[in-house]
Amino acid sequence: MHIDTFETLADHTRRRIVESLKSGEKPVGEIVRHSGIHQSGVSRHLRILNEAGFVSARPLGQQRLYSLRPEPFRELEAWLAGYRSLWERRLDRFAAALEPRKSSRGPRRRSRK
Repeated sequence: MHIDTFETLADHTRRRIVESLKSGEKPVGEIVRHSGIHQSGVSRHLRILNEAGFVSARPLGQQRLYSLRPEPFRELEAWLAGYRSLWERRLDRFAAALEPRKSSRGPRRRSRK
């Protein structure tokens, strides 16, 4: 994975565009409505996302439909997997620390109304 992946997603507008495309393929006009910026800005961000491999475009008549490409997200997931054991160990230690407190309280009683 390239550091460019993080640089690409560092921009909040590009993250909003990615979020907008999460539900499926969309034309630019719909992305503009979701992102809240002008079409020229959306087009610029879509070009950056396309160059970074995050989106693909296909023509449909006079429109271009944009969709997310799975490859960069798989790369992100694989990169994060290397850190998963770090937070899983911490969560396991946290759960172990809570266990004595949970068992010392005994079973919870339900209050009657």
